This record gives sequence, C-alpha cells and structure tokens, in this order.
Amino acid sequence: MGDRGTTNHSEMTDFILIGFRVCPELHLLLFLLFLLVYAMILLGNVGMMSIIMTDPRLNTPMYFFLGNLSFVDLSYSSVIAPKAMSNFWSESKAISFAGCVAQFFLFALFIVTEGFLLAAMAYDRFIAICNPLLYPVQMSTSLCTQLVVCSYFCGCISSVLQTSMTFTLSFCASRAIDHFYCDVRPLERLSCSDLFIHKMVSFSLSSIIILPTIIVIVISYVYIVSTVLKIRCTEGRKKAFSTCSSHLGVVGVLYGAVFFMYLTPDRFPELSKVAALCYSLITPMLNPLIYSLRNKDVKEALKKLLEKKNIILY
Repeated sequence: MGDRGTTNHSEMTDFILIGFRVCPELHLLLFLLFLLVYAMILLGNVGMMSIIMTDPRLNTPMYFFLGNLSFVDLSYSSVIAPKAMSNFWSESKAISFAGCVAQFFLFALFIVTEGFLLAAMAYDRFIAICNPLLYPVQMSTSLCTQLVVCSYFCGCISSVLQTSMTFTLSFCASRAIDHFYCDVRPLERLSCSDLFIHKMVSFSLSSIIILPTIIVIVISYVYIVSTVLKIRCTEGRKKAFSTCSSHLGVVGVLYGAVFFMYLTPDRFPELSKVAALCYSLITPMLNPLIYSLRNKDVKEALKKLLEKKNIILY
C-alpha cells in the first residue's frame, strides 16, 4: 500500500481544475464576467498606483500603504483570473503540478501580505487621529518601509510553510480539484495521507497569521472611536470618521469573505467557490473604487491627471 501511494504521488504530473459546475452554455457568460471583472481590476489598481506615484500631494504614509495594497490586489488576482478564464475554453482544464504549486504559493503570499498591510494601515490611521502632532515623526518613511517589508516577509514565510505542508501530502485519489484554482481544502480532499496533524498545523498557522492582524485592527479602531467621540465639533468628527471608512470597508469585505470561505462546511464546495470568488476577484475590484469614491484627495488627483491627459491630446 505504501509503495502504491508513493507511486501515485510521483506519477502525478498535473491536476484538473473542475471550476464551476455549470452547463457548457454558460461558459461564455462566465468568461465574459471574469474578463470584465479582471479588466476593472487592472484598470482600477494600475490607475491607483499611477495616481499615487505621479501626484506629489499623495506622498504620505497612507497612500504609500494604499499603493502597495493595489499592487498586492493586482498580483493575487492575476495569479487566479487568467487561468480561470482559459479553463472556460479548455477541454482538459489541466494545470501542471509545478503550476499548481506556483499558483498556491503566490496566492498565499499575496493574500497574507494583504492582511498585514491592512493592519499597518489601521495603525497608520490610529496615529493620524489619536496623535496627529506626532504623526510625521512616528510614521516616518523608514517605519513605513519597514512595515511594508515586514508584511511581504510574513506573507513569504507563511506561504513557504503552507505550500511545503500541502504538497508533501500523498495525492493518490482523483486528480480533479473541485475548484477554479489550487487551494488547500480541495487539495486535501485528494489526499490519502492522514490529515489530522496537517489540519492542526494549518489551523495553528492560520491563527498565528490572522489573530495578530485582527487584534491590531480592532485595538486601533477602539482607540480611534474613543478619540473621535471626544471631538465636540460635528464637522471634525465626520471628517475623522471619513478617513477610516474606506479602510473599514476593505477590511470588512476581505475578512468577511475569508471567514465565510473557511468556516463554511467542506460539504458545500460550490458555496466555497462563491466565497473564494469574492476575495480573489471581487475584493481587488472593489478596493480602488472604495478608496477613490470615498477619498477627496484621490478624486482631485484623478481629475488633475485626466485634465493633464486632455491637454496632451489636444
């Protein structure tokens, strides 16, 4: 039995991504929807990065973090969307073993990095509202760079651990992954290894990753709300809350979808796919919209950029 399991594992050169279980007539519609969402992700996040890099007024810690958030959103959606779209036209729907490992690694890297970036952004808002006079000193360029580098480092370490744990399992069942990308739970279903230790370690790792970021975000906003409620001026209170509303919206969408995805019982794979779609494609599409529609500085910078382009065209 041991030899057979090893043989099956070594012979497995590719997987099959089943994707969404819909009739073939709907493939074109789903392809167009994915294409539209991905085009909006490209336009929104590349546009956001361009605005932040070209407008001197946005040379602040908040927009430095936002630029990195846009890059991360663009990156992890690009890991998922092109392959998902190509599978709507592919009969085999195959992904190589190496391709599956790469997709798993990169997606885990960027999604964990995003969680830490959101925690850094919450800390930035906490300093800006609770200690405004010390803000330029405390949120120095050096500290902001360190927070971003630390976010990527934590994402990388987490991804290495999750990927190595998952792909050292023996896959001796069907090669068909019941998902539209390589994710941990669908891969676990294909394994004939004892998953108890794997799941315990995976849960512990997820807790170590998620809990600190949530704690930082919650504590930051407890202090923010406490400080804002002490402001007597209604206009000042409204302005303080408006600077946080975009960030809270992004946090709510991402963590809501992630918790729904991983707390949904494993016997509802189609429900898990919808939740995964929310945080892998819908969230990176909404983030630039949330920040641009709710942010006066970004809207003014965008207006200025468009006016400049019109002058060049004429």
